[in-house]
Amino acid sequence: MRLGRYRLRQLLGEGGMGQVYRAYDTGVAGTGTRRWRTIGIIGFTVTAVTVTGTALSITGARGDTAHPTAASTVTATIAVDDDPYDVAVDPSTHTAYITSGKAVSVIDTATPTIAATIPVGRWGWHVAVDPGTHTAYVTVNSDNGTVSVIDTAARTVTATIPVGKDPYDVAVDPSTHTAYITNTDLDSDNGTVSMIDGVAGTVTATIPVGKYPHDVAVDPSTHTAYVTNNFDRTVSVIDGVAGMVTATIPVGKDPWAVAVDPGTHTAYITNSKDGTVSVIDTVARTVTATIPVGRDPWAVAVDPGTHTAYITNYGDRTVSVIDTVARTVTATIPVGKNPWAVAVDPGTHTVYTANHSGRTVSVIAPA
Repeated sequence: MRLGRYRLRQLLGEGGMGQVYRAYDTGVAGTGTRRWRTIGIIGFTVTAVTVTGTALSITGARGDTAHPTAASTVTATIAVDDDPYDVAVDPSTHTAYITSGKAVSVIDTATPTIAATIPVGRWGWHVAVDPGTHTAYVTVNSDNGTVSVIDTAARTVTATIPVGKDPYDVAVDPSTHTAYITNTDLDSDNGTVSMIDGVAGTVTATIPVGKYPHDVAVDPSTHTAYVTNNFDRTVSVIDGVAGMVTATIPVGKDPWAVAVDPGTHTAYITNSKDGTVSVIDTVARTVTATIPVGRDPWAVAVDPGTHTAYITNYGDRTVSVIDTVARTVTATIPVGKNPWAVAVDPGTHTVYTANHSGRTVSVIAPA
C-alpha cells in the first residue's frame, strides 16, 4: 500500500495513537534517493516516526486529513452467555474480545456476532490486546493470581503467567510488547503492578503503587503507565523504561478507570463516587479540569482520531460522550443494564460497551 511518498511494507505495531509501519521513502522526485523509514499513521494523518532505543518520537508535516465523526448511535446489541466484565478491540482485525464468566467471547465486529468462545479456566476479569503480536492478556480470578495469554489468531490459551495477588486490570504498550497488570491485594494495602515481557512471557518487574490499584492505561508514545488507586484517590505514574513510580497525582473520590489520549498528552479518570471525570495533563502531571458526567461513572475509553472520550455510567445505564477539546459532555447515550466497560475501535470509530447485568454488548457507531 502507498501513502504519499511512502510505500508501506510492514506493520510494526498498533495502539491508541494509530499504526506504526516500516515504510519505503521514495524521496523527492528526481533525486534518486531512497530510504527505509518508520512512519506513524494517526487517524487519516501520515507523520514521520523516529525510533531511538526505546524512545519513539513523531515528527514531520501533516497532509490533508479527514475529520471522522464521533460515535453517537446504538446500532446493535449482542447477547453474551454470562455477565460481561470487560471489552477490548484489536484494531488490526476489527475484532472485539469480551470477558464473560470463565471464557472470552470473540466478536466479529463486521457482522456483528460472536465468532468464537475461548475458555480461560477461571473467572476472567479484564482483557487487553497487543495487535502487533496478535496476543490477548486476560486477568483471571483473584484466587488464581494469573494472567492467561491468548493467541488471537489460533483462538487458544497458549500460556498462563503467575502475577501478584488479586490481579484485576491489564493494559498493553504495543510498541514494547509490555503488559501491565494491577494486583489489588485485597487483604492488605500492598497494591502492585506487574510488568510482563510479552515476548519472553515472564514478569520483569513488580512495582509498588497505592491502595487498591484498580485500572491501568498506557501512553505508548512515552512508555508511561497510569494507575488509579481507588482507596487513595490518586493516580500513580509509572515510567515503563525505568520500571518505577515517578509521580502520584491526586484526583476525585474512588477513581475507577483511566484512559489516555497520546496525541494530546491527556489522561481521563472516572471518579465513581463524585460522578465526574478528572482531566490530567500528563506532561505537567496535574489535574486541569473536572467534568460532571452521569451516576457511578465506571469506565472510560478515548478515540484519538476524534479526540472523544466515552464514559460508561453504571448507575444510569448510559454513556456520556465528551468532546475533549471543549471539555464538555455533548451527548448521553442509553445502553444496556449496568455498563461496566467500554472500548473504541480507532479505525472505524465504533464504541463497544460491556453491559454487566444485562449480559449484552452495545455497539455505538458514528451517525
